[in-house]
Amino acid sequence: MLTSNLDAVAPMLCIVLGALAAMAAEAFRRRGEQMPIGWFGVIVLAGAALSSIFLWDRKLSAFDVIAADNFGLFVALVLCIVGILTVMFSSQVIHRDNLPAGEYYALVLFAISGMMMMAMATDLLVIFIALEILSLSVYVLTGIRRDNLAGTEAAFKYFLLGAFSSAFFLYGIAFTYGVTGSTRLSAVGPYLSAQSMTGNPMILIALGLLLVGFAFKISAVPFHMWTPDAYEGAPAIVTGFMSTGVKAAAFAAFARVFLSSFEPFRLESPAGPGWANVVSAIAILTMVLGTVVGVAQSSLKRMLAYSSIAHGGYLLVGLVAANQVGKVAILFYLLVYSVTNLAAFGVIAMLGARDKANDSLRDYAGLWHTHPALAALMTVSLLSLGGLPPTAGFIGKWYIFSAAVSAGYYKLAIIGVLTSVVSVFFYLRVVVMMYMAERDATQAPVTITPIGMAALSLAIAVILYLGILPAPVLDLASRSISTIF
Repeated sequence: MLTSNLDAVAPMLCIVLGALAAMAAEAFRRRGEQMPIGWFGVIVLAGAALSSIFLWDRKLSAFDVIAADNFGLFVALVLCIVGILTVMFSSQVIHRDNLPAGEYYALVLFAISGMMMMAMATDLLVIFIALEILSLSVYVLTGIRRDNLAGTEAAFKYFLLGAFSSAFFLYGIAFTYGVTGSTRLSAVGPYLSAQSMTGNPMILIALGLLLVGFAFKISAVPFHMWTPDAYEGAPAIVTGFMSTGVKAAAFAAFARVFLSSFEPFRLESPAGPGWANVVSAIAILTMVLGTVVGVAQSSLKRMLAYSSIAHGGYLLVGLVAANQVGKVAILFYLLVYSVTNLAAFGVIAMLGARDKANDSLRDYAGLWHTHPALAALMTVSLLSLGGLPPTAGFIGKWYIFSAAVSAGYYKLAIIGVLTSVVSVFFYLRVVVMMYMAERDATQAPVTITPIGMAALSLAIAVILYLGILPAPVLDLASRSISTIF
């Protein structure tokens, strides 16, 4: 422990230094030389998780713009779990697709550092900087297979639309500064509390612009257009990484900004309609579109892309409810969704080939007969995404919808339950294909590495543990959320 400023950023510092070391290893690696950069990445992420645990309950701050509070540290731990699972799943993909290991792992680590900064930032400009750090890394990861036209196209679309959303977010920061004279969340909140009844239209403009920026990152309708193409074109494990880590960081910043600083404008006032009404409408559209369009997909990556959109809608329900249960449910659901979705994409990544993604529904026919363990683990992750007991997905959705009911948002809860029931159809369709369809005899057998299988088993163990014994993690989430609300 050095100074409080350095202590507060210790988790991010570990990861940034690890990313720089990975870059240096790639630069000095001789052609054909194998280096354990992936294992080094796991050690770095484990160190960041350990430093987050040591910082628990200390409530440190770095230069008044980074807060190492329990809320940010909980999200940091979730991101470390996402990073470790991503690195373990990636070991098979990197060798198979001949990707530059140092470059790949450095980008993953830089992206995680940006995600952590975004979750722990208490200044709008620092949130923007963190958003750009993670976005630029993910843009490059999306198109890291330079000889793949679909990946290049996906990265280009993601970059263009991401640039537009960043501009909206930056304008929102500018309007907020124009109204309050500060970008610090600690200064913005008290000023807006005093001005909540004045009807200043500048505040509503700032709210709207910030909402657009966050909605893009969480793939909320109507700012979801980039999601299916980007998810389909990127390597499967990169898709899993950005569908979980980016969403976790964006929701953490979203909750910190809107449930603390902009809380005075949550409900309708003389200034205009509250942001809760707008977010409620976005949540309904997001849940319905993600579910309905997901049913029609035959590609698992596109299906899970629309599933990711729908899950963003469920998280928005907790944000709208804004009660104690809803706030705790957001953190718990982020952990559950991250592990579950990453496990599903991990299976897709391990079953893929260099010249064929093997992500169509038909590619999973008879998987039970060739890879029974993989089929069983994939089944658990799909059932968790569908919200069926005794998986963690059931507990997460239960608390999200309970929060909506207790806050009086019955329509949101009903639509959430109905869309969740419909979504079970396209998850079970994959399960039926794996167990009841005949395997294509022309398909080449796929070899699964022990590291990948270990990562998948670990993820499934977490899903079942949180589905059966969620109380300790829910209590941890409750203690985390109390540090900022």
